Amino acid sequence: MSQTENGIDLDTSLGYLLKQASSALRASMEAALRPLGMTVTHYSCLELLAQRPGLSNSELARGAFVTRQSMNVLLQSLERDGIVTRPAEAPVGKTLPTTLTPLGRRQLAKATVAVRAVENRMLAGLDVASRQEARRFLRGVVASLG
Repeated sequence: MSQTENGIDLDTSLGYLLKQASSALRASMEAALRPLGMTVTHYSCLELLAQRPGLSNSELARGAFVTRQSMNVLLQSLERDGIVTRPAEAPVGKTLPTTLTPLGRRQLAKATVAVRAVENRMLAGLDVASRQEARRFLRGVVASLG
């Protein structure tokens, strides 16, 4: 990383560029999901539950990159709106497994269309090989820091 007199050169900092890309992606996803009455966290929760039914509040919070408290508030709202269901008592231990309802699956289907459109726009300038290389690179970054 090149540095200026005052620290990191933002024009050449890969970390800064990744943060810009992350922020731009999140803003675009929020804008696409807003007309559906969703946030990125809301969408992430539904997507996680579709792929891994029965996740706990803690597992959903980790997967959506939010605190357990924030996820609990979201789950209470989603449960009240009939989008997810959780048992009144934990079948084992303290964990309340969460599952999508049919309404939740319909909401997710609409949101997926919106999110795919954002991702397609993000990747429009890349050919298949470049997309594969970007995935490889980003997985490597995550593995190095994880």
